[in-house]
Amino acid sequence: MSRRVRMGVVGVGSLGQHHARIYAELPQVELVGLYDADAARVAEVAARHGARVYPDPVALAADCEAVSVAVPTDRHRAVAGALIESGLHVLVEKPLAATTREAEELVALAQARNVILQVGHVERFNPVLAYLEEALKHPRFIEAHRLAPYPPVRPGLPPRGTEVSVVLDLMIHDLEIILHLVGAPVTEIRAVGVPVLSPTEDIANVRLQFANGCVANITASRISAERLRKIRVFQDDAYLSLDYQAQSGEIHRRTATGITRETIPLEPGEPLALELAAYAECVLRRDQPRVSGEHAADALRLAARILAALHEGAA
Repeated sequence: MSRRVRMGVVGVGSLGQHHARIYAELPQVELVGLYDADAARVAEVAARHGARVYPDPVALAADCEAVSVAVPTDRHRAVAGALIESGLHVLVEKPLAATTREAEELVALAQARNVILQVGHVERFNPVLAYLEEALKHPRFIEAHRLAPYPPVRPGLPPRGTEVSVVLDLMIHDLEIILHLVGAPVTEIRAVGVPVLSPTEDIANVRLQFANGCVANITASRISAERLRKIRVFQDDAYLSLDYQAQSGEIHRRTATGITRETIPLEPGEPLALELAAYAECVLRRDQPRVSGEHAADALRLAARILAALHEGAA
């Protein structure tokens, strides 16, 4: 390989540590260094992967051409914005920002600086979705469930992800996917949700009506006893049931003699590794990412509409 991307990671918590691990393994990447506010944590992760620890993101930016940002959502605008301003390509973990205004500012900054802005909607790199994109013709009804246990307590910090509603924490994965699959505007939103252990919603259910007639029913919870990430899609000639977590699925087809059922052949893969490899290739080739800042901002705008509907319903 003629050259490698000089990459850094800002934030090496539960997710950022895996960015560091994968970059250290990718042949097209040179993992330059890491930054995290927790000095002991970043030293441990850096030692594990032979990376340098930097005193702040600005110093790291000076030695890199691209970075991953995996800090809490309410810090995305400030951290990612400063890195984009310095001319770096940036991958920001989902959601792109805490508000639509902040997301739009990051998109505008990336456009002004002519840098790549990719957003970590990792399910778009799941082999399950690759099959769904090929098999899907005209979705009529979509049902998505994304359930997880409550995040563990962190000394001095809120549990990971709970600085925002479960709509922004978990459901936004499915919002971005469904917008991508349906390809039509949302015309109606019905939403319910409640906080249980957090100041914001821990469980929510949303029904979306699209201009092309498709309906989507989406449930997200971070107070469940088990993990579940499934999507079911009904179209005129088939019903597809897919499990993101198990990377498995079934397709039920309507035929002249009845309904047939078959297991979907999927090639397993680590979605995060596929996502980060694609990001590195985008930087090397100056290609547009699969999930751009604009795509992520669209999902965030829909999430904001859902949150408004939730709060109106609770008033």
